[in-house]
Amino acid sequence: MKEKNRIKYLVEGAVIAALYVVLTYLANLAGLASGAIQVRLSEALTILPLFTNAAVPGLTIGCVLANILTGCAAWDVVFGSLATLLGAVGTYLIGRYVKNRDIKAWTAPLPPIISNTLIVPWVLSKVYGLDGTIPLFMLTVGAGEVISAGILGLLLYLALRPHAKKIFG
Repeated sequence: MKEKNRIKYLVEGAVIAALYVVLTYLANLAGLASGAIQVRLSEALTILPLFTNAAVPGLTIGCVLANILTGCAAWDVVFGSLATLLGAVGTYLIGRYVKNRDIKAWTAPLPPIISNTLIVPWVLSKVYGLDGTIPLFMLTVGAGEVISAGILGLLLYLALRPHAKKIFG
């Protein structure tokens, strides 16, 4: 990788990580960043691997930092960030291998929705001991992910798509 490209990659990843932290912190102020019902505004950013592969480490590092800064338990930092990493990689792979732009847009939010729906409920139950069942937490976490990664992520995609070449080069 050329030096200029390496710097661009690092800057893109750092900006995405910073945005993830800020948006999670805002959701945390509203009581939506953790718990059985969570709508992390930052999860809308999980659409960004369609535009740049720097989003994968950016989202993961952003999630680690956001979870630490909002006071999450250590296991939540690990497994919540793993869910974000898996979702980001899945979205990146959709962007790389799905050629139809409409199918790409509609399927890109699925990996973060699925990974968080499958992983986070176990954290809520086993790490935090919240009252409720795993299927209930899958429903609440999944609904929050549909709102943040699905709806807000798709809106972000539609807003960025016409300008992607200028923004992400």
